[in-house]
Amino acid sequence: MALPTLRIIAFINGIFLITLAVAMLFPMLTLLAFERTYELNAFLWSSLITFIAGLAMVAQGRPLNVQLRPRDMYMLTTASWLIVCVFAALPMALIHHISYTDAFFETMSGVTTTGSTVLTGLDEASPGLLIWRSMLQWLGGIGFIAMAVAVLPLLRVGGMRLFQTESSDWGEKVMPRSHVAAKYIVVIYLIFTLCGVLAYWLAGMSWFDAINHSMTSISTAGYSTSDNSMGNFGPASHWVAIVLMLLGSLPFTLYVATMRGNRRALVKDEQVRGYVGMLLVTCLLFSLWLWFNSEHAFIDALRVASFNVVSIATTTGYALGDYSTWGGFAFMAFFYLTFVGGCSGSTTGGLKMFRFQVALSLLRANLKQMVHPRAVIKQQYNGHNLDEEIVRSILTFSFFITMTIGAIALFLALLGLDPITALTGAATAVCNVGPGLGPIIGPAGNFASLPDAAKWVLAAGMLLGRLEIVTVLVLFTASFWRH
Repeated sequence: MALPTLRIIAFINGIFLITLAVAMLFPMLTLLAFERTYELNAFLWSSLITFIAGLAMVAQGRPLNVQLRPRDMYMLTTASWLIVCVFAALPMALIHHISYTDAFFETMSGVTTTGSTVLTGLDEASPGLLIWRSMLQWLGGIGFIAMAVAVLPLLRVGGMRLFQTESSDWGEKVMPRSHVAAKYIVVIYLIFTLCGVLAYWLAGMSWFDAINHSMTSISTAGYSTSDNSMGNFGPASHWVAIVLMLLGSLPFTLYVATMRGNRRALVKDEQVRGYVGMLLVTCLLFSLWLWFNSEHAFIDALRVASFNVVSIATTTGYALGDYSTWGGFAFMAFFYLTFVGGCSGSTTGGLKMFRFQVALSLLRANLKQMVHPRAVIKQQYNGHNLDEEIVRSILTFSFFITMTIGAIALFLALLGLDPITALTGAATAVCNVGPGLGPIIGPAGNFASLPDAAKWVLAAGMLLGRLEIVTVLVLFTASFWRH
């Protein structure tokens, strides 16, 4: 890779670090509001170190007449997420007095909107630390939307190219330039967040809890201000969370299309219809299961089951009780939900609904081909022809996400973790869900007791899953580094 290209990447990352340093002012103001001034030094020093590092990277200047090529975006995308996590972890290490390994794990989990945590005692934790965790997830959510809409299609990664069609009507007529789309998406994201704050407050939360949970709900991220997660709040807040998680799991590009005049953009989209339908059926089945197998009234069973199903399916990771104790059927079903994710162009992780739908479309086409060998069967999805490049991208991602989960699970088992913890820990990290299953990392536990080596590997899995795996893996090929 040429030196001017590396200078541009460093320059852009320097801007990110300066922005991160400025963002640390918000937890400082929070500490002042709560009169916890003795905790300010942690954020002051972290902000200063981050700002100086960013300034050093920006001071070299931006090379003129040098543009980033698509291949250079792989390096920029991976480097920016890593560098931001390295510096964003500083306040956690300083204010909570935890090891840098734990701080980096917590930060990577936040920025990738995974939601796995190593922290306990959140109910009495520093308000500055709590708001910082929530901000990291909120920023990570909007950052991933921008990447999914503007960067991944350019790199032939992800599925957003399938939705640039007349059927969803968010093509050139709706968003002639990506920066126009980005402005609309940021506005929508802010509106959803502010509405979430108000809704949570009306549901009985304090303003502080409402702000934190609104940020981590719309980003489908899952950090809470309590060790009991959403179980610490009333039933009304659970319904608010369900709505916000669902909103965050739908394509933000379709919200833009709706704002631009296409009132049926969400209704007509094949991915949205399939995803919402899947959630409705799954929530109903789990509600009936819980109603028949517990002492819950049906309305309570509906609330508890729907909350946990939507939380896991949208990769948010909030917990409302320990659903891993509901029985073998529920245990396995929640493990399967770990892989679902939301829609392409949302804040969610996982495989995404469109990949399941495309796979089903391909299966139907192959079965028809077997019955009618001479027939020419047109394969379409969401009004878009499924060409070889799209199919290859989907198959590649699906294969490597499976291999990555298997490799991480095998490494965790090598470190001495039991099979359930190893497998579900790997799956929840790569799919950016949050809690795993079992007594250690399940909804009632956390990741604090895991060995440091396991935390670093899981952090790497979170990054791989968030960046759609191949975006990172390409950096380890010899051809990438040839001039």
